Amino acid sequence: MQKLNMVDWLALILVLVGALNWGLVGILEFDLVATLFGEMSLLTRIVYSLVGVAALYVAIISMSLNKD
Repeated sequence: MQKLNMVDWLALILVLVGALNWGLVGILEFDLVATLFGEMSLLTRIVYSLVGVAALYVAIISMSLNKD
């Protein structure tokens, strides 16, 4: 099994943050990221963008996990 490097861990953490935030939005109608950084502020948009890029990265590396 392949060990996770620093980028892999960072991507997983960002995906978890995004998933938890969407869970809060769906269940409680509460957007934690927007609450912490402002409604569509620059920092909020950066966090959302990083979560999206991390999700793409995790999707791509997950395809290679079975190829050992």
